[in-house]
Amino acid sequence: MEEKKIDINSIIGFVLIFGILVYMMYTNKPTEEEQAAQEQAKQEQVEAEKKVAENDVAVTTAEDYSVATISDSTQLVALNNKLGAFAYSSTLPSATNNETVVENGVLSLKFSNKGGYLSEIKLNKFVDFDSVPIYLVRDGNTDFNINFGTTDSRILNTKDLYFQPTVTKNGENTVVSMKLKVSPEKYLEYRYELKPNDYMVDFTIQSKGLNNVINSSQEVNLDWKLDTYRHDQSISYENRYTRLTYQYEEGKIDKLSQAGEDEETIQDLKWLSYRQHFFSSILVSKEPLKNVRITSKDLVANEDIDTLFTKQFTTKLPLAFQAGEINQPLQFYFGPTDSKILKKYDDNLDESIPFGWGIFGWINKALFIPLFGFLSGFLPYGIAIIVMTILIKLLMSFVQYKQFLSQAKLKVLKPELDEIKEKYKDNKMKAQQETMALQNKAGASPLSGCLPGLIQLPVFYALFMFFPTAFDLRQKSFLWADDLSSYDAVATLPFKIPFYGDHVSLFPILAAIAIFFYMKMTTGQQMASQPTQEGMPDMAKMMKYMIYLSPLMMLFFFNNYASGLSLYYFISNIISIGIMLVIKNYILDEDKIHAQIQVNKKKPKKQNKFQKKMADMMEQAEHQKQAQQKRKK
Repeated sequence: MEEKKIDINSIIGFVLIFGILVYMMYTNKPTEEEQAAQEQAKQEQVEAEKKVAENDVAVTTAEDYSVATISDSTQLVALNNKLGAFAYSSTLPSATNNETVVENGVLSLKFSNKGGYLSEIKLNKFVDFDSVPIYLVRDGNTDFNINFGTTDSRILNTKDLYFQPTVTKNGENTVVSMKLKVSPEKYLEYRYELKPNDYMVDFTIQSKGLNNVINSSQEVNLDWKLDTYRHDQSISYENRYTRLTYQYEEGKIDKLSQAGEDEETIQDLKWLSYRQHFFSSILVSKEPLKNVRITSKDLVANEDIDTLFTKQFTTKLPLAFQAGEINQPLQFYFGPTDSKILKKYDDNLDESIPFGWGIFGWINKALFIPLFGFLSGFLPYGIAIIVMTILIKLLMSFVQYKQFLSQAKLKVLKPELDEIKEKYKDNKMKAQQETMALQNKAGASPLSGCLPGLIQLPVFYALFMFFPTAFDLRQKSFLWADDLSSYDAVATLPFKIPFYGDHVSLFPILAAIAIFFYMKMTTGQQMASQPTQEGMPDMAKMMKYMIYLSPLMMLFFFNNYASGLSLYYFISNIISIGIMLVIKNYILDEDKIHAQIQVNKKKPKKQNKFQKKMADMMEQAEHQKQAQQKRKK
């Protein structure tokens, strides 16, 4: 009897549940207005696909959107409870994870229905070090989302909602419209416009009829995050030149930290660049943006393990309302970090490239970039580097001449300087005074050799910044180097040497050997002629250490650097050795220098302000010393 009772109760319960479900389905069935809206959405989709076919736009969509409508009234109620007015977007045929694909020649872009964002960005003309096509966005390495509140107290994210795609033509341009709808005529739109063979994409965020749906009294933020893919052979080298750069306050350029984590809140932001060494994703605004928060995080803690991404960049951008609606015109640049291309656009986008600050950047932009562009226009890239190096060294040869002349004068004066040192060996201050006086009369001040050397520093540093950022060198071969923008490995090691790596690059070795012989010749000359001053560091000993330390630093530091830079240093030092030999053997004559020094010593020599001040200070110090000695006695 009990088993029968249980069976009867189960049947009764099942009938009751079934009856309740039937009642709910009947009472919550779509109204005539909702059914009309769904039919209109279907018609819009058909018309959009018809326009695509008529305009012959390169677009890929699903042949049949699998989710046409949500017929289950229970699901519709749940959506309304969760999304409010935006539940309508999930009832449309586009409420799927399908993607729309558009090409403009240089870019292949995929737009995701879910979120309406660019889910894939491919640069058609480039491949990475392993011949894989360059993707700036792929496989979920980006988040693009608007977080907003609604007037019915909901907090929603566009990345969770479905946009309706349409692709049309505006003249030669391709327009992709992604609309997040609350009704057929009310929506939030991402509007992308692509020009043929152009890396710049016009992008507008705008709303229509949402002034009573989106709560404009709450902050509405656009969040853009990107984990930057590794594209270069050396991830540590690429990571060094992967950086978030931005322009603000009418032309000022700044950057987030190169390593670790960094963040900043910017006022009057004009553009920001997620630079991935040779490729960039740049957000540009037509009007300055307020209160933009940006962050940078280094993702390469261990380059043996962290080999996929280099850095993570994020941007939080508040969107402004006008009459309760959003209208934010922006632009995106997805392309090479190439100064020639970036200069074609306004807003100083080429300043996102680290040419160096101040005079160093000016030298690169005014001299080296145009010069190399001219030479590489008709010469192979490796030969262009060699020819540019020769021209620079010939231009700077007068500096070498001044340095060597100063060394020769000091060498001629060394016997007299040694006599002064011996004569005043018990009075070091007096010895220094007499040494300075003799050098001044003879026109052989050590500073006259140092100052010309300082002139070379801006050129040296400018070229140090030029080669790692020269996009034209990327994947250009020369001799055994497959890529002048990367290291030229001639051997792979079975182990890794700290600060050196797991490979052997040949150009840094050649450059180190050339630097060693050049310093051996020049520094040896300086050590022979440089007098030792009491109380001063032993310059001869320091120079001796530098002869071996500098080549060693070159060997380790440049093993992972661009081979084009090492090629430059190798050729530069070879030419310097040649120029020095010519100056020493055919231009300078020590007998003539000695005769000229004797003539200079007889002429009255007027001290400049610095020399006079130094002499006065030394004389005062000498008087104080003598006074102290008298008091002791």
